[in-house]
Amino acid sequence: MKALVALILLVQLPIHKAVPAAPPAPLGCDDPESEAAAEVAVNYINGHSHHGYKFALNRIEDIRVVPQGPNNDIMFLELDLLETKCPVLSPTPLANCSVRSFAEHAVEGDCDVKLQKVDGILSVLASKCHSHADSSEDLRKVCPDCPLLAQMNNTEVLEAVSAALNDYNSKSTEPYLRLLEIGRAKIQYHPGHVIVTEFAVGATNCSAEEAKANVGACQLLPEDQSNFGFCTAVMVKSPSQDLQVDCQLYGHQVPAPDIPLLSQDTSAGLPPSAVGVTNHNLGLAHNNPVASESSSSEILRSMLSAKSVTKRAVAEAAQHDKVPRPVGFVPPPPPCPGKIRHFDI
Repeated sequence: MKALVALILLVQLPIHKAVPAAPPAPLGCDDPESEAAAEVAVNYINGHSHHGYKFALNRIEDIRVVPQGPNNDIMFLELDLLETKCPVLSPTPLANCSVRSFAEHAVEGDCDVKLQKVDGILSVLASKCHSHADSSEDLRKVCPDCPLLAQMNNTEVLEAVSAALNDYNSKSTEPYLRLLEIGRAKIQYHPGHVIVTEFAVGATNCSAEEAKANVGACQLLPEDQSNFGFCTAVMVKSPSQDLQVDCQLYGHQVPAPDIPLLSQDTSAGLPPSAVGVTNHNLGLAHNNPVASESSSSEILRSMLSAKSVTKRAVAEAAQHDKVPRPVGFVPPPPPCPGKIRHFDI
């Protein structure tokens, strides 16, 4: 009899189903973990770029985290970058590179980056970037008289660069310098006709005197002796004529093991054929050797998948969040996009 009563009571007891734990809140774009991942990503992008200038982080647009296992996450970042005044050849640390102002006709980079975080260690698996100069209309609204970026194959630009380099070599006691790439150029017509150019150079195995005799024999120094630099030139054509050139050689640099040396014989470098081509395109689609992606299109598919996973996790968490909100409750701001560090473009 006692056993029967106990059984009846057991049947009548309410059954409490285990409530699954809500997934963690999505990572915010301005969280320290996100900023650490963005720093790794930007350093990777600059380290694997061989044209133009270094880029600095302007804003983290989005971040998605897809757990792979214990202490193992895949992270997808969408980043807005801005061009700095430091060429990629420069040894100056990014932290010491000034971002170009809006009035200088800023260039923005849009990047998608896939990283892996294992036991707290971040590594980049793949990246895809595109860059573009701000529209002339936007610049004119803020600075009507500011000169716009000129095309690199503009005849006046090419003539100014050639004249500047010839002038510098004729007065220099250093090795003969060879043009590698035109980085930027602007032409001002009012109140005077002024051409401002910036271009990358490389030291050759000739002296200036030897180059006068046979410039065609002058070759860039071999990789173990390479010496690259950067020049700025201002050519005034009217109301009077003047030419000022300043070049700085950086000295031989040993790159990181996974970053190929700049040379004339590698597509990752700055071959003379790059001259005359607008280089406002980072042109990056790098894959780490350990990455599973074979092309940058895989990054996009992975990011779309990551977004769907994150949205589903947020929806599931909302189902468990039944706590009534007090009157006047203001929900926290969305975790993304993050803050703008310099200016909107």
